[in-house]
Amino acid sequence: MHSLAPGTGIRAWQRMLSGRRLDLLDPSPLDIEIKDIAHGLARVARWNGQTEGEHAFSVAEHSLLVEAIAGALNPSLERLFRLAALIHDAPEYVIGDLISPFKAALAFDYKAFEAKLLAAIHVRFGLPAVLPEEVTRLVKRADKIAAYYEATALAGFSIEEAKRFFGQPRGLSAALVTKLSHLKPLATGDAEANFIKRFNELRA
Repeated sequence: MHSLAPGTGIRAWQRMLSGRRLDLLDPSPLDIEIKDIAHGLARVARWNGQTEGEHAFSVAEHSLLVEAIAGALNPSLERLFRLAALIHDAPEYVIGDLISPFKAALAFDYKAFEAKLLAAIHVRFGLPAVLPEEVTRLVKRADKIAAYYEATALAGFSIEEAKRFFGQPRGLSAALVTKLSHLKPLATGDAEANFIKRFNELRA
């Protein structure tokens, strides 16, 4: 039995291309498929689509950046937790990528809603529902570094603006900094394929 939004009678579940029906109010790990996640994230635009290039810069591409940065910051990071970095924004495959100013303006507890869905996703793929605090901190640091380079390379931010909002990136090799400074948005099919490929490598 799938949920209805309280007091509205409106359905609170999303039908996926896999045929799964994901209940957003009470998500079950059994209704979560990586192909649905990859397909959705490759079609969700970062920065509300306000980025340079022929294609939108997708959450799938951002997720790959965060995983690579987390691994660079901590080369001994377990593969399981690199997987956690890759899927850190996985809830956005159904709820979208709301920019931070809009999240702050919402009247309900968006973070709790997002965390409940992420916990179900973690369980589905063999991760702890709640990550160790040091892993959470590492992923957040990698997320901010990714945002800094996306902001300056694609979203029109000046260096000073990006430093103010995301901090000065530290701890990365010159080669990785060069790569991050020359980001290029991919077509959705390529972003989806790259995400699935890296997911399978980490799960192997």
